[in-house]
Amino acid sequence: MEHVEKVIDEKKQGEALVIEQKEGNTKKLFIESYGCQMNMNDSEIVASILAEEGFNTTQNLEEADLVLVNTCSIREKAETTVRKRLQKYNAVKKVNPKMKVGVLGCMAERLKAKFLEEEKIVDLVVGPDAYRDLPNLVEEVEAGRDAVNVILSKEETYADVSPVRLNSNGVSAFVSITRGCDNMCTFCVVPFTRGRERSRDPQSIMEEIRAMHEKNFKEITLLGQNVDSYLWYGGGLKKDFDKASEMAKATAVDFAQLLDMCATEFPKMRFRFSTSNPQDMTLDVIYVMAKHKNICKYIHLPIQSGSNAMLKAMNRQHTREEYMELVDNIYKIIPEMALSQDMIAGFCGETEQDHKDTLDLMEHVKYSFGFMFAYSERPGTLAAKKMEDDVPFETKKRRLQEIIDLQQEHSFYRTKENLGKIQEVLIEGTSKKNPNEWKGRNTQNTVIVFPKGNYKMGDFVNVRIDDCTSATLIGTPIGYSENN
Repeated sequence: MEHVEKVIDEKKQGEALVIEQKEGNTKKLFIESYGCQMNMNDSEIVASILAEEGFNTTQNLEEADLVLVNTCSIREKAETTVRKRLQKYNAVKKVNPKMKVGVLGCMAERLKAKFLEEEKIVDLVVGPDAYRDLPNLVEEVEAGRDAVNVILSKEETYADVSPVRLNSNGVSAFVSITRGCDNMCTFCVVPFTRGRERSRDPQSIMEEIRAMHEKNFKEITLLGQNVDSYLWYGGGLKKDFDKASEMAKATAVDFAQLLDMCATEFPKMRFRFSTSNPQDMTLDVIYVMAKHKNICKYIHLPIQSGSNAMLKAMNRQHTREEYMELVDNIYKIIPEMALSQDMIAGFCGETEQDHKDTLDLMEHVKYSFGFMFAYSERPGTLAAKKMEDDVPFETKKRRLQEIIDLQQEHSFYRTKENLGKIQEVLIEGTSKKNPNEWKGRNTQNTVIVFPKGNYKMGDFVNVRIDDCTSATLIGTPIGYSENN
């Protein structure tokens, strides 16, 4: 049960990324990523840009010419970790004075002056929209000058940069479809660190998926801060759509259409997407999911709180009732759909009744899993500027624990529903606990482990579910699925 940090894969946090070495490249790049999957994907874009500039990746910090850390500003823990890493890099720098250190990503904008001038711990600061400028910035740094570019762009989607897949299992990959976010949730720093929302040209998305397909990848996750508001009408910001020409409006592609295009064009690949925002999710998307077997029946549908007063304070653009109606409609159209949540315990002004409303909403939805946190104020957000963080720490802790306990119950209830069923699993790797077992996920995103037999990575296998815990299904393979 993941409930402490919202990370896609805990073990990938801070792992040095390594890609195929390009012949003739003489310089060494060491790159680490913290935070969301979007950051991991951005590091792949950075590695691709720097590979053209003579850099090969290394896992050996000591030999690096350039060390980059891709940072996250969402939670305090991520920032503390990054600071510790920067101290470590600087200790190595004393031994290897030619080494240059840079900060990328969401902390860059917020702490540029601190890092460069006050603490003098980095040579290079690059925001999420400025990675194309890296060759110039690296040149500046090599000439002995500090280099900064944290300008947020209205156009940048890195549509034509083919990301180098770092540390990939060769089976599943992430493809970014939007950047930035227009929703001003009061607890969130993303609009300030990643800028306004813009969508990427569907043709370039399809080309990137085609390249993955040719390399035998089997599953693609379409990625964005808010995928449901994907809207391509020839470029430009989502919020300027009403100023577009009639022709541009008529030929626009929304998220449901993009999903339909992907699933139709690549019937043997599985598709997932993340993250959804309830206020932007339309039933068109659910009908497309129902139509295609290869779109996974799982939606991460964060609500943050079950209380209308809290939703309003968080500036979420929907009510508890609208959310529950959306969920009821989803279950009506696709009864086997799995939903997961994000919940914040103890947001500014949260009363005991607000907290009870959250537990009550969870009972209504019965999420398959969730990402749960106690509220901690983030500098730069609207809540930090205008609201008082007035719920005592002990109360936050207790409420969080109650949310976690209830989620644990629901997770177990959901995994038990699979007992005796036969499910298609895509093999992603060896089980962490047992080297003789494969692990993979079913369409609902639940992890399934089963004996290896003669199957291999990337196979689609039908597995009968014999047993379960609250997080994992345990099964017996009964043959390849028709998808194989």
